[in-house]
Amino acid sequence: QAPLVESGGGLAQPGGSLRLSCAASRFSFALYNMAWYRQVPAKERELIASIERPGGNSNYVDAVKGRFTISRDNAQYTLYLQIDSLKPEDTAVYYCNAVSTSTTLPLFPWGQGTQVTVSS
Repeated sequence: QAPLVESGGGLAQPGGSLRLSCAASRFSFALYNMAWYRQVPAKERELIASIERPGGNSNYVDAVKGRFTISRDNAQYTLYLQIDSLKPEDTAVYYCNAVSTSTTLPLFPWGQGTQVTVSS
């Protein structure tokens, strides 16, 4: 199994909500800072939210602050992204990864991502 498998995307209306999941395997999930990224066609993948190891802080880019909530369940090796108040500009493929503590660079091979489409 790939180390990171994203799920939970789909088609949603503006103002709606989605909860994305990222199932991690083959690494010690609880020891890593984790992050969500998103990518739209012809643009680079963008880190949008991160969460530190247990007891640490979460951080968000301004575009999602107040609408997105990153969380983790270390016992289930799962990372979550709650997305509320969806906007059409949230349409993207969403990915998760572990990130380096010092550089925030992604550490593992990318999963297939999960497509989020926001449209009325």
